[in-house]
Amino acid sequence: MRVLKHLFDNNRAWATNIKQHDPDFFGKLAAQQSPEYLWIGCADSRVPANEIIGLLPGEVFVHRNVANIVVHTDFNCLSCIQYAVEMLQVKHIIVCGHYGCGGVKAATQANQLGLIDNWLRHIKDIYQKYQDSLDAIPDETDRVDRLCELNVIEQVNNVCHTTIVQSAWSRGQALAVHGWIYDLHDGLLQDLDVCITRPEEIPSLYRMDIHRTR
Repeated sequence: MRVLKHLFDNNRAWATNIKQHDPDFFGKLAAQQSPEYLWIGCADSRVPANEIIGLLPGEVFVHRNVANIVVHTDFNCLSCIQYAVEMLQVKHIIVCGHYGCGGVKAATQANQLGLIDNWLRHIKDIYQKYQDSLDAIPDETDRVDRLCELNVIEQVNNVCHTTIVQSAWSRGQALAVHGWIYDLHDGLLQDLDVCITRPEEIPSLYRMDIHRTR
């Protein structure tokens, strides 16, 4: 094995360590996954979902993309949410951004980057929505970090506006959507004090009259 041998060595060491602590771990994991959490996070390699919340494989279902964006035209993300909510019956959806996000920072600039410019348009729209308050922040780093927070909050709203989440609520399924942010400098999470648990907590314009079906 000539290519990336060190990664296979790391994998064997990791699997051996897991089995030493719990010999039946992989057998149980292969039989079923039953996570209580769906994590929607940034693809940034410095933000590993399982590790920063101290959970093992099988305990959190993860979707990641550039700048942790949830939009109604992204069928990849929506399919992940649907599977987590309807099949895995997760109880919590966590949208987690991070300070210093490169995607968020790029959205504040005029540089042409290519295909990703179309993706970052979603964050530019958020900047425009909050432009007065953001422009009032003199320091660029602080301004980008505030936009990182606002982006998380807007994506929490977007999750709650989906028919998937609203259908779950209409079925009486317990489901909470949270907004968190991660600080790369100290490894700590911060709750942005946004948690939505029922349709009455979102604007009436986005509420859907979803009838239960037998």
